[in-house]
Amino acid sequence: MSLRPALLRRLFPQSLGGQLLVMLLLALAITHGLGLHLLTDERNRAVRAALGLEAAGRAANVVLLLDSAPADLRPSILRAADSPLVRFEIGPEPEALHDSADSDVVLRQIRQILGEAERDVRADVHAPSPVSLPMPDGVPANMRPMHDAMMAGRIEPVELTLSIRLAGGDWLNVSTMFHRPGLQLSPQALLPLVLMAVAVALVAWWTARRVVGPMRALALGADRLGRGLDVEALPLSGPTEVRETTQAFNRMKDRLTRFVNERTHMLAALSHDLRSPLTAMRLRIEMLDDTEDSLRLKALVEEMQAMVEATLEFARGVAKAEPPSDVDLAVLLANLVGDVGGERATLVPSPPLPVTIRPTALNRALRNLIDNAVRYGGSAQVALAQEPGTAIITIADKGPGLPEDQLEAVFEPFVRLEQSRSRDTGGVGLGLAIARTIIQAHGGSVKLRNQRKGGLEAVVTLPTGSA
Repeated sequence: MSLRPALLRRLFPQSLGGQLLVMLLLALAITHGLGLHLLTDERNRAVRAALGLEAAGRAANVVLLLDSAPADLRPSILRAADSPLVRFEIGPEPEALHDSADSDVVLRQIRQILGEAERDVRADVHAPSPVSLPMPDGVPANMRPMHDAMMAGRIEPVELTLSIRLAGGDWLNVSTMFHRPGLQLSPQALLPLVLMAVAVALVAWWTARRVVGPMRALALGADRLGRGLDVEALPLSGPTEVRETTQAFNRMKDRLTRFVNERTHMLAALSHDLRSPLTAMRLRIEMLDDTEDSLRLKALVEEMQAMVEATLEFARGVAKAEPPSDVDLAVLLANLVGDVGGERATLVPSPPLPVTIRPTALNRALRNLIDNAVRYGGSAQVALAQEPGTAIITIADKGPGLPEDQLEAVFEPFVRLEQSRSRDTGGVGLGLAIARTIIQAHGGSVKLRNQRKGGLEAVVTLPTGSA
């Protein structure tokens, strides 16, 4: 049972235009179906009333003949009135035991023809049983299939039984059968439906284009903005709600761009201004004698200098000055691994994978991850895989891994994997922060996870769609 909803979800259009068209056509089909049903029901009632009135008029005229004719002529009158689907009989009891709810018109017609408002007349309309109307004798062969079809219920027969009291006290019982007319669909009847469906499809297409076009442009702009690419202000078009959304996106883009630029300039200015006093301090220390205090002070100044340089690198990592270009990601990884060295880093062969990136920035981010794996794990194994719309880069090492509560914390600025204060082993703690900043600026993500067989693995995902 769970397969049917899943199948319906797969068959149902995923685009807004397709869903709008399907819903409009479905509403059109439902309304036309209900209208056709009501129209057919009214038509059936009208046809049944017409056939009932015809049978009523015929029965009333037979009553007039029977009342005015001698008794010995009654059999001849009944034989003349009989037909394959109408039976006339005279009996002491009425076959119509009660009046049906929709027989008022028939009763009024009979009494009007007879001219006697008080004449006892009964009319019963019901669905016949298979044996309610036997085939009369002498019926032509070409009439038998029609009778058999009615009796088999293939065309929904309706039986009308009339009982009219004669002048002598007997009852004239009339049984007739007619069928409800089936649904008749002609080209003239279908043409308005087809034209309306075409009109609805055109309106849905125009409406969807008016709504989907600006929304698609908005989605592409958001994707480019998330990948760190330049985005022009989107034009305001479409319905009011879409224009308001587009305007809000343009304002958000301006605020984000302004915020990132201000942050980048602030970090760059701060790091640049710190260079001058640090350089002066180094010159003064160089002039001192090599004592334990001077050597310690010199090491602290060098560490501060390294932190300033790393902060500048971090600021450059979030900058967007580098233009994007089309690059084969497999070739970029091969060059990185080759620079590190075949003994310390290996690359799993992979097919070409073109992407639109900022090559220098992404090269710096991936290099930081590979260097991190080599530094703490001894070696790095790099692999490239592809999923629909996404490139997946894994960088695995054979080191001791990390505690689970540290896998996210190490991406924060100035958090170091190695707890010693030696820059030769631990750096200043900005490598992973720079890597994540650059990758996120490309619309991707990077995560660390411990491998079951040991070691740490960095998983980088990047969008591969065209910018």
